[in-house]
Amino acid sequence: MKRATITMDEYGRVAVPSDAASVWMSEMELVKFFDVIAPTLRAAIRAVYKSGGLNPCEVERRIKLPNGYFLEVYALPMVVALAFHINTPNAARVRNALLERMCLRKDRQILWLSLSDRQPCKC
Repeated sequence: MKRATITMDEYGRVAVPSDAASVWMSEMELVKFFDVIAPTLRAAIRAVYKSGGLNPCEVERRIKLPNGYFLEVYALPMVVALAFHINTPNAARVRNALLERMCLRKDRQILWLSLSDRQPCKC
């Protein structure tokens, strides 16, 4: 499995890969990325699962390493949920970068929503 990570340089610029499906980050990468300690990260992951927002089968995988051990990695939806759950300066930078990319996209999508329960007119 090919995997990519979200990175942050020394100036606080966040680089998100263009292929969002290939973003899988390990626990240690997330600890360094959000600048938290491992127990804080694990508590945040448990809180995300407990809230029912994400299903562990969809956002968590184990990759077998050449030495026989397994590496637990998390998908982009978990990284985004953690960015909104953890309160550190690095998490705030990630939130801002994600919101900027989402709001400043060139291909805008319009969602039309009707709040009435009437059926449309069939003329």
